[in-house]
Amino acid sequence: MAIANPLVVFAIGLVAVIALLVWLKLPAIIGLIIASLIVGAATAAVPFGEVPAEIADGFGDTMVGVGIPILMAAVIGKAMMESGAAERIVRSFQSTTGEDKSYLALWGSSSALSIPVFFDNVFFLLAPLARSMRARTGRDYALFICVIGAGAATTHVFVPPTPGPLAVAAELGDAVDLGAMMLGGVLVAIPTAAISGVLYGKWINARLDDIPLRETMGSTPEEVHERAERPISELPGVFEASLPILLAVVLVASNTTNDFLVDLAADGVAPFAGMEGALEAAQPATSFLGDPNFALTAAALAAAITYLRARSIDQSVWTDELTESLKSGAHIAAITSAGGAFGGLLAASGIGEYITDLVAVGAGGGVTVLVSAWLVAAAIRIAQGSATVAMITTAGIMAPQVPDLAVHPVYLALIIGAGGNICSWYNDSGFWLIKEIGGLTQMETVKIWTALTTIISVTAFVIITIVASVVPLA
Repeated sequence: MAIANPLVVFAIGLVAVIALLVWLKLPAIIGLIIASLIVGAATAAVPFGEVPAEIADGFGDTMVGVGIPILMAAVIGKAMMESGAAERIVRSFQSTTGEDKSYLALWGSSSALSIPVFFDNVFFLLAPLARSMRARTGRDYALFICVIGAGAATTHVFVPPTPGPLAVAAELGDAVDLGAMMLGGVLVAIPTAAISGVLYGKWINARLDDIPLRETMGSTPEEVHERAERPISELPGVFEASLPILLAVVLVASNTTNDFLVDLAADGVAPFAGMEGALEAAQPATSFLGDPNFALTAAALAAAITYLRARSIDQSVWTDELTESLKSGAHIAAITSAGGAFGGLLAASGIGEYITDLVAVGAGGGVTVLVSAWLVAAAIRIAQGSATVAMITTAGIMAPQVPDLAVHPVYLALIIGAGGNICSWYNDSGFWLIKEIGGLTQMETVKIWTALTTIISVTAFVIITIVASVVPLA
């Protein structure tokens, strides 16, 4: 019998995915597809006969966004590890910061790169560096994952022109100035990432058994350790080693930057006023070059060429090695897409709208607008998995409150981002991306990534509410 109440369907999905993945320990793809079937069969919102097609649609929608980038990221990871490029960048970091503080370089890199390149692509590019750093130091892998994740996740939800905060600012209207949003986002992101990435990273790193390197992205632990022992004379130069990362950043940034400048020109912001025509004329080119499918393919080609040149191997061996990395990437893309399908079925059950109506009805009972916004965004994120969907949905709900706010609207935009980042778990494709590319177990991912995203959310909530109370700027 189909169930009309989405909250009951959500509970069934939660129990199903835990039973299948944690208790029965089924392979992630199988467990997530079965959990999706259970959710689809339980909900009255999806006709029973259409459940398999709905799952396929959710799987395909996620694959459209991550398929090619993950495959290319697998090539980048394999090539950068095998050529010694990742090891060369790590040694450059450590010569600047010292071995004990090299995690700070990963934090800074992920924070800066995720503004133009976006979260998932940053993790694709920096995961090989974390693995090389773990091989070289023999410790602190959980800390390295935490600082990369915290740096990328905080800018992902707080700092335009990343899509989530940009969409929230647009939804809330002209009251949210993009310049103020960028400044406020940076001011919230830095302490939040420091607490969640560095402090929590050190805390959980000390409490987890030392996480070993496992085979992932086409590279084995033995190969990673072998690269860490190479003399620097056998490694590529810093520029050549960094070229795949630089290429991806420049290409993706060309698109996001041009789109951002078009908006500024349309609003008449100096010195871009009057340049709208020229910027729009460049959009087809920047859209092509800056699309992650193209940008990461170009980066993969650069990494692969360096691999062939640095190792001086037979081209047939080189081709076989890259093919093996693509097999690994396909497995990761499939798991990530299965997670997207599970989240998509929960969303199709109507859980987001149900929570929206439930919280919105009770929001007038003396709860402040900022707290209400955080609760709505957090509830929608936990229920259906997507941070961006949670943020945009909540912004639409809270937009009518903007004219009557007793604090600056930027605080509202930021706290929506904080709520939307909470508790990345099995229904979030990003959870599976972190697990598979990082070479983590499910429980390690929960302890590192799920906890990290929750700490980011709560920390930012505390910072924003305190600052808004002391300096309302209304």
